Amino acid sequence: MDYFPLFFKLTGQACLVVGAGEIAARKIDLLSKAGACITVIAKDIRSSIKERESDLSLRIIQKSFTAEDVAGFTLVISATDNKTTNESVAAAARQHKIPVNVVDSPDLCSFIFPAILDRSPLIVAVSSGGASPVLARLLRAKLETIIPPTYGRLAHLAEKFRPQVKRSIKEPAQRRIFWEKALQGPIAELVFKGDELQATLQLEKCLAEESNSTAQGEVYLIGAGPGDPDLLTFKALRLMQQADVILYDRLVAPAILELARRDAEKIYVGKKRSDHSLPQDEINSLLATLAKSGKRVARLKGGDPFIFGRGGEEIETLMEQGVNFQVVPGITAASGCATYAGIPLTHRDYAQSCTFVTGHLKDDTINLNWKQLSLPNQTLVIYMGLIGLPFLCQSLIDHGAPDDLPAALIQQGTTLNQKVYTGTLTTLPAIAANEDITPPTLIIIGNVVKLHTKLNWYSATSAL
Repeated sequence: MDYFPLFFKLTGQACLVVGAGEIAARKIDLLSKAGACITVIAKDIRSSIKERESDLSLRIIQKSFTAEDVAGFTLVISATDNKTTNESVAAAARQHKIPVNVVDSPDLCSFIFPAILDRSPLIVAVSSGGASPVLARLLRAKLETIIPPTYGRLAHLAEKFRPQVKRSIKEPAQRRIFWEKALQGPIAELVFKGDELQATLQLEKCLAEESNSTAQGEVYLIGAGPGDPDLLTFKALRLMQQADVILYDRLVAPAILELARRDAEKIYVGKKRSDHSLPQDEINSLLATLAKSGKRVARLKGGDPFIFGRGGEEIETLMEQGVNFQVVPGITAASGCATYAGIPLTHRDYAQSCTFVTGHLKDDTINLNWKQLSLPNQTLVIYMGLIGLPFLCQSLIDHGAPDDLPAALIQQGTTLNQKVYTGTLTTLPAIAANEDITPPTLIIIGNVVKLHTKLNWYSATSAL
């Protein structure tokens, strides 16, 4: 993060604009909307600035800039086409520790202007850190289409009720839940259609009911998918945003965790082979305990919680203890990684069925139906099979699978670090042993692997 986003309160504050051309005029308009007291210094004053003098109560000083001119100002903007002047303004502002912006010169700026979506009092700012102002403007245009002007009226209603809500609901977490319900449901819809009187009455009713209730906790068992944040469902993202506590495992990509609420407590409960940061029984109990204390708890699990994710064990505990919960399916690693590797799990010429198995059991053994798994015309997907890869491949050969049956190992599938290694049951173990493989991995065995070269559409560079 090269720039930290902040919102300045400039009402009544003295701000200096050096320059009096069209670009300066646009900056003056922005500052005036924020209630700033604006001084303009320039040797040549354009008509567009003179036209604003009276309406915006500008103080115009027609002269060349000197370093002493910045004294006493809260914020300084240089909008001239003279490089020397711009550098002098920046140097003077820095010397006085005054925030300064030099238009189109990011290296001289201590702050930059974002693309602004104004739904006052709701303000949305988008910045590319100076890398691409046009991209920031295009993103703002997209936001314009999904955030209608009526959101400003909704913000005003919330502002009006905020002191009353704070008095009535003492617990901050419960207040947050109240506002989330109020601002996303029927009350918001009443505001959007212009019936603010009815919205006010409904808000008062909801507040009275909420004041007499106790906070109800809940658990959200969420499939976080195989790694690419774009593969999250809308429901998963919505529940992550409202959760008070996030329990996540090692298969949850950092980019996905970033989408959770910033102030949510995050607890790592990851497990890897023979190394559990928190045993499963304790995870089950922790989920129930947190929910019973009134918290909304998101349990993020890589892939899908009901496919080798032990989600069934967790909700058994929740049901036994009477805890409310929701389950949000996720794209399992088999589907996501195979797709991003260009390997269809079924294909009418190669495989008419697909079987998912885990590469190790609860006691770290591998005890599978080898005879069934060695049959032709199917695809075999092995989760958590990296350590046992030599044994897995040899066992399939021993039970009748061809030793030249195609096989693939996918590392960190669907992410920018994805790598796909292909070979056969005979060669893949040696290929994996000679590479620096970084889990998580997925193994796909079957003739569908032949299609990888032809259908390999995804690469890290194309995803950027």
